[in-house]
Amino acid sequence: MEPKDTTPNEDYKGFTNATCPFYPCHSGVKREFNCLFCYCPLIAYECPGQYKVFTSKNGVVRKDCTDCSLPHDGYRQSWNFIQKWVERPVIWSGKAQTRPLAPRPEAANPEPDASLPS
Repeated sequence: MEPKDTTPNEDYKGFTNATCPFYPCHSGVKREFNCLFCYCPLIAYECPGQYKVFTSKNGVVRKDCTDCSLPHDGYRQSWNFIQKWVERPVIWSGKAQTRPLAPRPEAANPEPDASLPS
């Protein structure tokens, strides 16, 4: 089966909404700010992004991803990062992150500017 994303046009990999009242919502972004993953698809999964844990007023344990810029740092880089992590999702344990996870070996990206922080 032929993959659907064989087009040379990569416009689907991101956009920047500079008129958003929350823009920029995360600091530390070095490339074009990608708003495509405004609500990160990894919120319910284990991920290497920097997050904190809090308990809502209803007693639900949640992630606070304010300090994570991985899904926003560049169009191609963000797209590739998310695609690799959703290939094999692992449900988030609900526990605090002791240290960011290392990138999965099978998820390594050959593009030097798309590498994850260590």
